[in-house]
Amino acid sequence: MNPAPALHAFAGYGIELEYMIVDRRTLAVMPLADTLLQAAARSAPADSRARFGWSNEIVLHLLEIKNARPEPALEPMAAGFQAEVNAVNRLLQPLGAQLMPGAMHPWMNPAAETHLWPHADAPVYQAYDRIFGCRKHGQANLQSMHLNLPFADDGEFARLHAAVRIVLPILPALAASSPIADGKPSGFLDTRLEAYRTAGERVPSVAGRVIPDTVGSRAEYQDQVLAPMYRDIAPLDPHGVLRHEWLNARGAIPRFDRNAIEVRVIDVQECPQADLAIAAAATAAIRALYDAAWSPLAAQQAFGTDALVAILLACIRDAEQAVIDDAGYLRLLGLAERPWRAGELWQHLIATASPAHSACWREPLRVILEQGPLARRILRALGADCSHAHLQSVYQTLCDCLAAGRMFGD
Repeated sequence: MNPAPALHAFAGYGIELEYMIVDRRTLAVMPLADTLLQAAARSAPADSRARFGWSNEIVLHLLEIKNARPEPALEPMAAGFQAEVNAVNRLLQPLGAQLMPGAMHPWMNPAAETHLWPHADAPVYQAYDRIFGCRKHGQANLQSMHLNLPFADDGEFARLHAAVRIVLPILPALAASSPIADGKPSGFLDTRLEAYRTAGERVPSVAGRVIPDTVGSRAEYQDQVLAPMYRDIAPLDPHGVLRHEWLNARGAIPRFDRNAIEVRVIDVQECPQADLAIAAAATAAIRALYDAAWSPLAAQQAFGTDALVAILLACIRDAEQAVIDDAGYLRLLGLAERPWRAGELWQHLIATASPAHSACWREPLRVILEQGPLARRILRALGADCSHAHLQSVYQTLCDCLAAGRMFGD
């Protein structure tokens, strides 16, 4: 059978949503992903998940829901993901468990509570744990949304990679949802990314600086990124267990096995409608850059990684309140050269880049733009009381939002 032809840029979308499995009463993590997946296999025929799939990666308290094949539009996917969440929760209920949204568990102790996946692919996770150590926040306690955007050839790859690279640093301003770790505010709105960016520091070339450097072709990427990464990890991985492109931990990685770029810096939100709204906003901004609506490809590719990393770090810390005043960066987005708060910048980008048919994203984006990303709304709900009981109450409300498919806020 011949493989399906590669999709052109923006002709299809892949979304992956990760959730925690927690105790319905205490909200402690529960390592039940294998039990859940076995129950799902018993309760429905194998082809019943034709549109969406459930899977696990690395730790047993995590479940990933994703569309099985690229979808031509984002709008119909929100209801589909919500239906999958509801189906998962129905299977978890007899186990005394439920799904929890948010990019980090607020009081999980990864050193004591991490359980690695022990079944198929276990040797991969064991090798990864041996080299990098999975019992820490940047490995065991993180849930994200991955946005997959296709490309058909080197020309599309170069344009898409350049556009994604420019948008990456400001995505936490919309999507940060992890302000709490170890039972208290961490000082970062996107603690998941702060932990993630240093989680693989034993082999620095695996994640680089999260923001990728400019590359113009598949061959150039393999020479400049993948080959050095494989070379650097080889002494620690002599059997090549991890010698695959998915080892790459940058904030956006090419998946040449499926001709797509996977964006990985987006925290998972309180409900799929919010996740898909952020995916739509990100895609609109990326597409405008891809189409050179604000700046030419050469200018995008020439912009330095150091400056992008500085903007990313500011948004990891302060999310929508981060101040962006790099004149060169603002020119790439067609903006006036004055200081912009990241939230204000997104208001402008969404207003100018979002297509007219995106009315279904209006309400979730209104909440995010007016009240701040989920991390800001969590901190506002907690106020000065970060007692365990109050944390539990706020995060139970988040679980209720996920179950009901509604936004968290005032």
